[in-house]
Amino acid sequence: MSTVGGRIREIREAKGLTQEQLAARSGMSKGFLSEVENDRRNLSSRILLNIATQLGATADYLLTGTTSATDTPKAIEMPLELSRVAEERHLTHSETIGLLEAYSSLIARRNPQGSRRYTEADWRELHDALKPFLDKR
Repeated sequence: MSTVGGRIREIREAKGLTQEQLAARSGMSKGFLSEVENDRRNLSSRILLNIATQLGATADYLLTGTTSATDTPKAIEMPLELSRVAEERHLTHSETIGLLEAYSSLIARRNPQGSRRYTEADWRELHDALKPFLDKR
């Protein structure tokens, strides 16, 4: 059975990335990434999400190794407020999707019944918090 570290290594190698490249893009040391891939270190949710974003994988896949029927490609619904902030801050498509995925994975799931609509100020604050971790391809 594959582990989180094994799945990270598998995807990283399939994408032709070195540990140095993924570590740099993810804001961590090569040594830490090596320990994760060899199952000697655990990841925080923030680092896991960042690695998933850099690899183009879902956090669910990295954690469980499975995908569900809901993981099939579908149209992305971009909130108008996020679109405005992305344009204002000249975010790349990848950075904008990264923000949307972070929101969906971490924030909206915390309180699905009472989720309020994110304002432009909320999106700016989220971007400021995640800016060092977003892909700049």
